[in-house]
Amino acid sequence: MLFETAAHAEPAAHGAVHAAEATHAVAGAVAALPPEGMATIVTLCVFAPIVGAAIAGFFGRRIGNIASQTVTTGLLFLSCVLGWYIFIEHTWGGMPDFTVKLLDFINIGTFQSAWSIRVDALSATMLVVVTSVSSLVHLYSWGYMAEDDSRPRFFSYLSLFTFAMLMLVTAADFMQLFFGWEGVGLASYLLIGFWYQKDSASSAAIKAFVVNRIGDFGFALGILTVYWQFGTINFHEFFAVIQNQEGKAWEFAGFYFSALDLAAFLLFIGAMGKSAQFFLHTWLPDAMEGPTPVSALIHAATMVTAGVYMVCLLSPLFEHAPQAKMIVAYIGAITAIFAASIGFTQNDIKRVIAYSTCSQLGYMFFAAGVGAYQAAMFHLFTHAFFKALLFLGAGSVIHGMHHEQDMRKMGGLYRYLPVTYAVMTIGTIAITGLGIPYTEFGFAGFFSKDAIIESAWAMHDTPQGMFAFWMGIFAALLTSFYSFRLIFMTFHGKKQWDGGHHGHPHDDHGHEDHHAHDAHAHDAHAHDAQGHAHTPHESPWIMLTPLILLAVGAVAAGFVFAPYFIGEHAHDFWGHAIYTAPTNHVMHDAHEIKEVWVKLAPLIVTLLGLALAWYYYLHRPSLPKKMAANEGPVWTFLYNKWFFDEIYQATFVKLTKWLGDVFWKIGDIKIIDGLGPNGAAWAALKSAKNLVKTQTGYVYHYAFFMFLGVVGLLTWAVIGITH
Repeated sequence: MLFETAAHAEPAAHGAVHAAEATHAVAGAVAALPPEGMATIVTLCVFAPIVGAAIAGFFGRRIGNIASQTVTTGLLFLSCVLGWYIFIEHTWGGMPDFTVKLLDFINIGTFQSAWSIRVDALSATMLVVVTSVSSLVHLYSWGYMAEDDSRPRFFSYLSLFTFAMLMLVTAADFMQLFFGWEGVGLASYLLIGFWYQKDSASSAAIKAFVVNRIGDFGFALGILTVYWQFGTINFHEFFAVIQNQEGKAWEFAGFYFSALDLAAFLLFIGAMGKSAQFFLHTWLPDAMEGPTPVSALIHAATMVTAGVYMVCLLSPLFEHAPQAKMIVAYIGAITAIFAASIGFTQNDIKRVIAYSTCSQLGYMFFAAGVGAYQAAMFHLFTHAFFKALLFLGAGSVIHGMHHEQDMRKMGGLYRYLPVTYAVMTIGTIAITGLGIPYTEFGFAGFFSKDAIIESAWAMHDTPQGMFAFWMGIFAALLTSFYSFRLIFMTFHGKKQWDGGHHGHPHDDHGHEDHHAHDAHAHDAHAHDAQGHAHTPHESPWIMLTPLILLAVGAVAAGFVFAPYFIGEHAHDFWGHAIYTAPTNHVMHDAHEIKEVWVKLAPLIVTLLGLALAWYYYLHRPSLPKKMAANEGPVWTFLYNKWFFDEIYQATFVKLTKWLGDVFWKIGDIKIIDGLGPNGAAWAALKSAKNLVKTQTGYVYHYAFFMFLGVVGLLTWAVIGITH
C-alpha cells in the first residue's frame, strides 16, 4: 500500500506532536489572527447556506420553485468554492491555523462561550467534504425532485442541514459544537420525514430523533463533566490543561473513575448515536424513508460523520483516556463486522448502501480507537466521494426503474442505464478498496481502508488492535461480497422486471411512494417523452453530472491526497489539528510493516468476496433464492438485522410504555391531580354538597342553627373574660 511509497522525514515519533507541543494545536489556531481577507471568506463560506435556507424557507411560496432551488444551489456552490480555496491555502499555501470570533454566546462568570469559526486542517478538510457533497446533492435534486410541489421546503432543509454541519465542524468550544450537533439532528428529522404523509417516513424521522436523543444525553453529560472537572468548555483551554489532569478521578457510589476517561466515554456515547454505532445504529436503515438525496447527504458528508470528526477533534482527550479509547476501538470493530453481515442479506438497494455506511463508520472509529486518527479522517474524506456516488447512483436506478428499490426485481440494467452503471461500478471498486499493494494503483478506498487495517495491525500486540485487525479483514470480505452482489443483481443477469410491473410502487420493499405529489412523478413525463413508459431509462444529465464528478473523486482522491493525510507530508498537513501522544507510534509503525501477508490480506479477501458474489448471483443465481426460501437460522438472524428492532421493541419500548402508563395513572392522576387541583376541587365540592344539606327551608332548622351560633359566641366571650 501507500505506506511503503512515502518518504519519511520524521523520526520514530512521526505522526506524534512532540511532547513540548502537547497542548494541541488548537492553541495556535485560537491565538493566531486570520490572514487579511480570510475572515470574510470563511464567514461567507459557513453562512452562505443558511442565507439560502432562509430565503427558500420564508419566501419560497412567493418566489417559486425555480428561484428557491437556484438561490440555495448557487449559494452552496459559492460555499463549496470558498471551502476548497480555504483547504488549498491551508494545504499548499502555508496559511496558519486561526479563529474568527463572531460574537459572545454566553458570558456568565467562568462559563463563557463565543461563536467562532475555527480553521485548521481538520475543519478545512470538513469544509471541503460537507460543501462539495452538499452542492452536488443540491444540483442532483433539481432532477430528482423535479415534480415535487414542496421543493422550496426541501431545498431549505438541505441548506439548513449543511449550515448546521458547518457550524459543528468549525466550532471552537463545546457549546457551539453542541448547537451544531443538535442542529444536524433537527435537520435530519425534517428531511427523513420530508414526505410526512407517509406513516413510515414519519415513524422513521421520530425514531432517528429519539435514538439520537439517547446519544445526545451522554454527549451533554460529557460536556458537563468537562466543565465540572476542568472549569472550561473552550477547546484551547481544555486541551492545555489535559496533560496535568491524568490523575484526576471522580468518585461515585464508592467507585473511582478517571475524569478524562469518564468525559471521553460520555462524549463517545454521543458519537455512537450520531454515527450509528453498535447499539445505537437502528435509526440509520429506517432513515432511507427520506428522499434519496437526503440519504446521500446524511451518509456521506453530514450527520453520520460528525461522531468520527468529534473523536478526532478531541484526540488530546482520547490520547489521555486509554480506557475510553479502547472502548472506541472495540465498538468500531464490532460495528464494522455487524453492519457488513446484515448488508449482504438485504434486497432494498438503498438499505444495502445504508448498512455499508454503518460498517465503514466502524472502520473509522476503530482507526481512531487504535490511535490512527489521521487514517480515520482520510477514510472519512474518501468515503464521502464514493458513498455519495453510490447513493445518488441508487437514486438514478430507482428513477430509471419507476420507483422500484427491490434488487430482485431488477437485473440486466447495464444496457439501459450505461452511465449509472459505469459510475456505480467505480463507486463499488472504491468502497471495496481494490488496488495493487506496494503500488499507488488503486481507487480511493484502497488507500484509506488499507491504511486503517494496517494501523490496526501496528497495534496487534494489544487485544483491541488484534481484534480490530481481524474484524476489519472479515468486514472487507463481506463488503466486497455485498457491494458486488448489488452490482450483479441490479445491472447483470436476467431481467427480473417486466413491462407492466413498475406502475405499482406500493409493495413491501420500501418503495419511495409519496402520494399525489410524489417526488419521482417526474419519471412519468420523462418516460412518456421517450415513448416507452415502462422501460428502464437513463437519468437526465442534471442528475448524471454530479455522479460523474463524484466518480472522479472516488478514483483520484486516494492517490492525490494520501501523501498529505497519511504519507510524507502528514505531519506538516495536520500540524496541531490532531494530537498523538509521544508514545503513540501507530502511523509510523504502520509504514514499517514487514509482513507481506498483512499487506496482501485486504486484496485477497476483496477478490474472494468478488468471486463469491459472481458465483452466487451470476453463475448460480438459484442458490441464494434456495437459501432464502429455506430460511435457515443464520440467514434469518442476519436478514432480521440481528433482531435488534424486535429486542428493543420487547424491552425498552414496551418498558417505556408501561412506565409511562404507570406514571400517568398513579403519578399523574392519583398523586399529582388527586392531591393537587383535582383533590382540592373534590374537597370543595364535597364540602359544598354537605353544606347544601343544611338548606332545608324549615324556619325551625334555621332557628336552631342561630341558637348554636349564639351559644358559640357566648362561650367564646366567657372563655375570653375568664382568661
